[in-house]
Amino acid sequence: MSGAGGLSIEPTARVEFGPGVVQRLPEFVDTLGFTRAFVVTDRGLRAAGIVDRVVKILDAAGVETAVHDDISPNPSTVEIDRGAARARDFGTAVIIALGGGSPLDAAKGISLLVGNASSTAADADTLWDAEPGLPLIAIPTTSGTGAETNGFGVIEDTHARRKVYIGHSSVQPRIAVLDPELTVGLPAKVTAATGIDALVHGVESLSSRGANAFSRAYAAQAVTLVSRWLPVAYRDGSDLEARSQLMLGAHLAGRALTISGLGLVHGIGHALTAHTGTPHGVALATVFEEVMRFSLVEAADAYAEAARAMQVTPDADAAIDSVQFLCAVVDVKRPLRDLGATPELLSAMASAAVADAVTKNSPRLPSESEVLEILRAVY
Repeated sequence: MSGAGGLSIEPTARVEFGPGVVQRLPEFVDTLGFTRAFVVTDRGLRAAGIVDRVVKILDAAGVETAVHDDISPNPSTVEIDRGAARARDFGTAVIIALGGGSPLDAAKGISLLVGNASSTAADADTLWDAEPGLPLIAIPTTSGTGAETNGFGVIEDTHARRKVYIGHSSVQPRIAVLDPELTVGLPAKVTAATGIDALVHGVESLSSRGANAFSRAYAAQAVTLVSRWLPVAYRDGSDLEARSQLMLGAHLAGRALTISGLGLVHGIGHALTAHTGTPHGVALATVFEEVMRFSLVEAADAYAEAARAMQVTPDADAAIDSVQFLCAVVDVKRPLRDLGATPELLSAMASAAVADAVTKNSPRLPSESEVLEILRAVY
């Protein structure tokens, strides 16, 4: 945030980064003063063996553990309420968020509701000044969302068919455990979608209205790392160096967006996911290039900075060309018609995108008709 005397940024989580660092998880739990842990994750990670791996580490150190794996790819307010009820039944514990953006976002909501038993996730808009939630340790298993850097989650209000932001300063993770070994072997499609999410975070953080010197520094380095290493990790999921650099890039992009905010790519992406269930990164890729072209004049300097970070000619057109090329290399861009969007949905999606809080941070503020034009162009 900026002030009259200059710039200031809030502290982020303690970060532990490196292959194998998850082995120290019991130490981190103890550091926060707990002997019990409530793990929020999803069934996919359970099936992949990652949940059992983490639980064994905790069990071996005598940490009493409960696992809640009832989190979907686009967690809803109903799921958050269900998880919070189970966490309350388990009792006082540190919350361990294990997974991609969905479990990390869900864990923040669950943590907050445990501390506010009379509230539900549908009350998200009124919870920013609520009572504190439980302390949280974040262990991302994808390189995309950067959710370990901030104290809010994006969840779906299924009744209103919109994304809502649930958060509080108390649920910003106390410790972020960045172990790239947990991402080795991640399927290529997931690597692509989450990696493009991180790239969008970097580019939008450079061009957003809230950008400052700190966020731009984080974002530029994030764009450099993600653009360099995403294609490598996509081609060879076992390349630990690529996985490490991609995870670091995603984390830096998360730090950037926490300061700067995002923009219209995310506004449209949220609307597309809410209406069709499209995975977040795929939704972003659908309009990434088109939104950049829409904001070309207003964001020319920021896009030139992104181009420089991607090590191409430092101008806005080159940045857009590089984004188009990267999306093609990792085969992530899809037309709306292939994602389940019908022509009748486009107007509702345009309206939701304009109403989304992130859109107000865009370098060029769109009207509903302009967003509808973008959607029709990618249909």
